[in-house]
Amino acid sequence: MRIAVPNKGRLHEPTLSLLERAGLHVEETADRQLYAETVDPDVTVLYVRAADIPEYVRDGAADLGVTGLDQAAESGGVVSDPADASDDDLVDVLDLGYGSCRLVLAAPEDGDVETVEDLTGRTIATEFPTVTRSYLERVGVDADVVTVTGATELTPHVEMADAIVDITSTGTTLKVNRLAVIDDVLDSSVRLFARPDVVSDPKVEQVVTAFESVLAADGRRYLMMNAPTDRLEEVKDVIPGLGGPTVMDVEADAEGNGMVAVHAVVEERDAFATISELKAVGASGILVTEIERLVE
Repeated sequence: MRIAVPNKGRLHEPTLSLLERAGLHVEETADRQLYAETVDPDVTVLYVRAADIPEYVRDGAADLGVTGLDQAAESGGVVSDPADASDDDLVDVLDLGYGSCRLVLAAPEDGDVETVEDLTGRTIATEFPTVTRSYLERVGVDADVVTVTGATELTPHVEMADAIVDITSTGTTLKVNRLAVIDDVLDSSVRLFARPDVVSDPKVEQVVTAFESVLAADGRRYLMMNAPTDRLEEVKDVIPGLGGPTVMDVEADAEGNGMVAVHAVVEERDAFATISELKAVGASGILVTEIERLVE
């Protein structure tokens, strides 16, 4: 099975890190290589431009692809349910939770375009013509779409266009170029995409489970502690855990009191307060560890 991943740019390192954490260590052997083996002999990684990854998957050069939803939507159809997919569609299998951005419609701050309806019969410049035309069809506005390959923010100021559709993360670039957001066109993040015919393949399901286990572990911590048996219910009230804590009998303490070991998964943001509450109900020897992967 072949997985296409970004060969450079801001998505490259986070994607390799995800593969590593998912247990798919990439055996890199040379600089600027086009592909690499992984520790799984059945899985190969292809290094591809992020914008080209959807086409690699559609054409069968790769079985899975990791890239932004914006790139996939620009290349053609994207569906969430394989049952709704045509042969040329990509299935959006899993949101990987990084690379978040928005495609927005923007126009000059001091211009006369305040709503998308104001663009009827006018011109929009963008690097995403497919997404833009789909958006215009969705909102019922008839406007011309001009494709550009860079410096999109400049086009309204040189009278090439009345508005633009472009990517923004913080909005800073738009503000610098005196452009105001008129509407959101598409919320994007990095996703795992597959062809409809491979979604149910056992190896694909195995990779998806591995990625899901990494995502499930993010923001969670594993707590281990000892607690008096007679205060176990109080401890459980503090840490209900993921489906309830795991409880095991251990040897009595120095005074001969019954003790149990309690293990639980908690949200990282709750760990600080939880530890204080646990100490207050008699827990001791509290250990907090990071979770590499969590299969739910």
